[in-house]
Amino acid sequence: MAVSSSSLEKGQPPRPTPLGDPDRDSALWMAPTTVLTKAHIMSEVDPERSTFPLAAYCFMTGFINVVCFSAIFVWCAFQTGNTVQLAIALARLFQGPPGQRDTTFHLPDKLALTSLLTFIFGAFLGRIGDKIGAKTRFWLFLGTMIQALFTMAAAICIWKSGQPSIADARSDVAWTNALAFATVGFMSASMGLQGIMGKRVNTQFATTIVLTTVWCELMADPKLFKLNSLIRSRDHKVIGVFTLFVGGFASRAILQAIGSAGTLGIGCGIRVLVAVWWLFVPGKPSKK
Repeated sequence: MAVSSSSLEKGQPPRPTPLGDPDRDSALWMAPTTVLTKAHIMSEVDPERSTFPLAAYCFMTGFINVVCFSAIFVWCAFQTGNTVQLAIALARLFQGPPGQRDTTFHLPDKLALTSLLTFIFGAFLGRIGDKIGAKTRFWLFLGTMIQALFTMAAAICIWKSGQPSIADARSDVAWTNALAFATVGFMSASMGLQGIMGKRVNTQFATTIVLTTVWCELMADPKLFKLNSLIRSRDHKVIGVFTLFVGGFASRAILQAIGSAGTLGIGCGIRVLVAVWWLFVPGKPSKK
């Protein structure tokens, strides 16, 4: 039991510190009895000290995207490409003279539409956090566990589908049946939820899934070349880019060894660990 320092200074009998005390929540190490209290779980994390779980989010962006892209050449997190692909599909309807136009909805376009719609669904689920508290440990834990469940569902679907893990060419995608479409949907929903959760924490990691903006902001950082000091605005962006790259590399190596289902199973396990990690992220220190 913690003791209030102000009581000792005034010579009064020591009194216990409340479980929701900001000083306790901001400590680097917390006993399990503190972590499991309602006051701790429902309090907010300090965004400035959320580097490790957000970096893990970036890692998972690379990890999950590689599984999807290796099979169907569609990104389940980077929806800019999918949106443009659908625009091309629509424009194709007006290509050529009447009667000779390609009016078929190609399989890659169907997969891109599936990814886009389920990504939006996952991002919409993230609005639940606005009701609970977007930066509370409870929502960050719960939301990441939902991401893990989506990833587990994707692993089961692709395992039961019997489809191969890696496509031979862009014109011959590996995933074609209904369960494969469900796999894409679950993966994309998990990334949509991750994106809005990362955005709500509001750090230099941004959404943890879109690196185009991060790259632009990094190149525009006025302190980019101050290599003799730690610059949060620069260093966290570099960490995000690096961990996403490592996640993609690791995913492809695992994918080639054990296939899509096993790789997604490992991804599910990593997300469970990240969810638990959120419970130990310190809160903001109290102002004195």
